[in-house]
Amino acid sequence: MAAKTKNPDVKVLKGQDAEDAILHYMTRMNRPFGAVDISANLKGAVPKATTAKILVALAEKGAIIQKTYGKTNFYVVNQSNIDTLPANDLTALEAECKAVVDANNSIIADVKNLSTVELGKLRSTPTDSELDAQIEAADQTISRLLERLAPLRNGTPLISTEDLARIDSEWAKWRPEWVRRKKIFTSFWQLATDALPPQDATSLAEDLGIEFDTPEHVALERGPICAAAGANSRTNLKRKRE
Repeated sequence: MAAKTKNPDVKVLKGQDAEDAILHYMTRMNRPFGAVDISANLKGAVPKATTAKILVALAEKGAIIQKTYGKTNFYVVNQSNIDTLPANDLTALEAECKAVVDANNSIIADVKNLSTVELGKLRSTPTDSELDAQIEAADQTISRLLERLAPLRNGTPLISTEDLARIDSEWAKWRPEWVRRKKIFTSFWQLATDALPPQDATSLAEDLGIEFDTPEHVALERGPICAAAGANSRTNLKRKRE
């Protein structure tokens, strides 16, 4: 069998240097090792045979503890020789750790608040395009209002209180009559066109010159003016019956 070639880059340690290297390594790792493992982990800086002798010597000095399991020896640093933190330093570290945890919890709360409340505010804020649309709608409303104010600014006389009262009186007088006549016409028209197809009914209305309500009329009937008038008429009818 060919002999293993040593790594020329690794310096072989001897004597006190080898002992110091092994003790330093075991103290730094602070876990059990066998002689073979230590020699391998040191990259051959200390040969196996030398490592085994040094470990026995360190155990006799009390620097490390030797434990035998079967035919294998394991070594670990004597824990009583390891520096430990004083109680005061340990208490200070615990206080510092608690402060860091509290600060971290505060940051987490701030992040949660920003991701819910503040982000919600930003999302509900109109975008530039939405603001432009709102400004354009406001400008159009202002223009319409200015057009309505223009006659007043030019000195156009306003409708007097007497004229408004007269118009209201005429409205209250003739609207119920219009509603009654419309119901009569609707009843007769339904009887006359019930058997006709829709196209023939439309042609008949055109031939007779009948004009139905436009969308503007329908909107007016459903508006607040006619609704108020209808309520007043029903009130008046109840009073008459009483």
